[in-house]
Amino acid sequence: MVSPIPDFESFVVAFVTVSSTIFVAELTDKDALLLLALATKTKPWTVFAAGSTAFTITTAIIVSIGYVLLSFVPVVWIKIAGGTVMIGYAFWQYFFQKDDEREIEKEEQRLLKTGIASSSESNLEVNHGLATSPDTQAVGKQGRRGKKMAQRSRWSIFLGAVLLLVLLDLAGDATEVLTIVFVARYENLLLVFFGCVLALVSASAVETAIGNRLGKLLSIKRLKILSLAVFLIIGVLVLLGSLFPSAVPFF
Repeated sequence: MVSPIPDFESFVVAFVTVSSTIFVAELTDKDALLLLALATKTKPWTVFAAGSTAFTITTAIIVSIGYVLLSFVPVVWIKIAGGTVMIGYAFWQYFFQKDDEREIEKEEQRLLKTGIASSSESNLEVNHGLATSPDTQAVGKQGRRGKKMAQRSRWSIFLGAVLLLVLLDLAGDATEVLTIVFVARYENLLLVFFGCVLALVSASAVETAIGNRLGKLLSIKRLKILSLAVFLIIGVLVLLGSLFPSAVPFF
């Protein structure tokens, strides 16, 4: 479903609304904790690639779900339900979401242990080869084997992070609700898909590029407070946009 946008200016406004709102929401969502934590302890490019891949997959799934919902549920009810869920999610995440944080920490440690174990194994092989082999060619073989093991460890972290992020998103995520709301609002799958992907990839870039600094600035408590404010504001705007379209035309 690709409904035409009246003019180029309206298209740009819609695209900016989708991408900017999803971007802000993602920076305060629960999977941001995982990306921030991983970015401080492993290679940022691996984390960024994992986040971008996972978010592209989940966005395609959620946009498709939104398209199916439009076939059965009126647009206004989707938007009202979306705004209500956003407000409820804000309070739930702030007051009741504790187990998810512990699960994220456990999964983070598991991913890092897997990568570290593989990396340590490769270093031991390289060091053993350097210590025991007088032959330069043999040392070179050990070095290449160590590089392969290190690469394998990065792949294990990458694939594990992609799987975990996909599961986190599909298990219930605020950006999912927003995506469906935007599908109902603009009725243009391509606009919403590319707007969301741009926002989520950009958020992944920010979280991985300045993971150390952002991780220190945004403690779990601060992130919860910011998340509460962001999702409350967005939820109220979505509700106002569904009940009074002329007052809040963007939602």
